[in-house]
Amino acid sequence: MHTLSPSTTQLPQVAHPRNPGMPLDLDWVAAVQANTSAIERRAATLGGRRSVKKEFQAAWLLKAISLIDLTTLSGDDTAGRVQRLCAKARQPVSPWMLEKLGMEGLTVGAVCVYHDMVETAVRALEGSGIPVAAVSTGFPAGLSPYHLRIAEIGESVKAGAQEIDIVISRRHVLTGNWQALYDEMCEMRAACGAAHVKAILATGELATLRNVARASLVCMMAGADFIKTSTGKEAVNATLPVSLTMIRAIRDYQDRTGVKVGYKPAGGIAKAKDALLYLALMKDELGHAWLQPDLFRFGASSLLGDIERQLEHYLTGHYSAANRHAMG
Repeated sequence: MHTLSPSTTQLPQVAHPRNPGMPLDLDWVAAVQANTSAIERRAATLGGRRSVKKEFQAAWLLKAISLIDLTTLSGDDTAGRVQRLCAKARQPVSPWMLEKLGMEGLTVGAVCVYHDMVETAVRALEGSGIPVAAVSTGFPAGLSPYHLRIAEIGESVKAGAQEIDIVISRRHVLTGNWQALYDEMCEMRAACGAAHVKAILATGELATLRNVARASLVCMMAGADFIKTSTGKEAVNATLPVSLTMIRAIRDYQDRTGVKVGYKPAGGIAKAKDALLYLALMKDELGHAWLQPDLFRFGASSLLGDIERQLEHYLTGHYSAANRHAMG
C-alpha cells in the first residue's frame, strides 16, 4: 500500500519564502494571451490520460484529504456547526480506516470560515496544527466600502486567522485597470501581515480566459501567496480550463521570478474522481512541489465525504451510505 508519511499532512505555514511581489510590469501583462480552444482541448484529455486504481488511488485520495480547506460559508452557520467541522478536520476519516491505511494523524489542510466564526474555529483547533482561513474583504462580492474591507482583514488576523482569502474587485479586470487591481492587492497583502493571503479571482465573472491569466499575474506581482478560482457563490466556479490557465500563469511567474505561488480551486469539486483530476493536472504542469498543502488546496465542503466513501470501498469492497460520512 502506498501511503503518505503522517508528517506530510501537517501544514508548514512557511515551507518556502513567501511571495514578496514585484513592481507592476504592464508590458508583461499586455503580452499575456490565452488560446481558449487549445486550453479546453488539453483539459478535456485529462480524464483519459491519467487513471489510478486500487492502492494507488487510495494513496492519492489520502493526499487529497491533506490538501482540503474544509469549508462552511453559510448564513446559518452556528458555533456548534463550526465546532463539528473542526472535529472533522482533526479526524477526517474513521479511525479504523486510518489505522488500516497506516495514516494515523492525518488531518485536512485548513478550516475556512467567515470572520465571525474565526475565534470559535481557533479554539476548536487549538493544539492541532490546523490553521484557520477567513474569507474577507466583503466576501463574496467584494463591494463593501473599501476601508471596511481592509479593516476586516485586520480583524480576522487579530482573531487568530493564519490565512486570509480575499476577493478582488472584478470591475478592475473587466475594465483592464491593472494598476487599480495591483494597488488594491498590495494594500490587502500588507493588511494581512504574517497571515498568508489567497486572492480569489471569481473566474466565472471575468468573461475570458485571457482576463483570468492577466488577473492571476497581476495578483502575483502584488504579492499574493495563493491565487484561487472562486468564492463558490458564482454561477460557474472551478473548472479544468480555468485551472490550467491559472497554473500556467503560476509557472510563468516562477520562471521569471523564481518564486513559487500556491493554487486553490474552489466551488463545485465534490467528488473523489474530480480531486484526482486536479491532482494529476498539478503534477503534470507544476510538479511534485505543488502537491503539498503549502502550495495547493481544495476549497471544499462535501468532497471529504465522498473521498471517505471511496476509501471504505477500497478497504471493504462495499460502498456505505453517504450519511455515514457527514461533516458533523
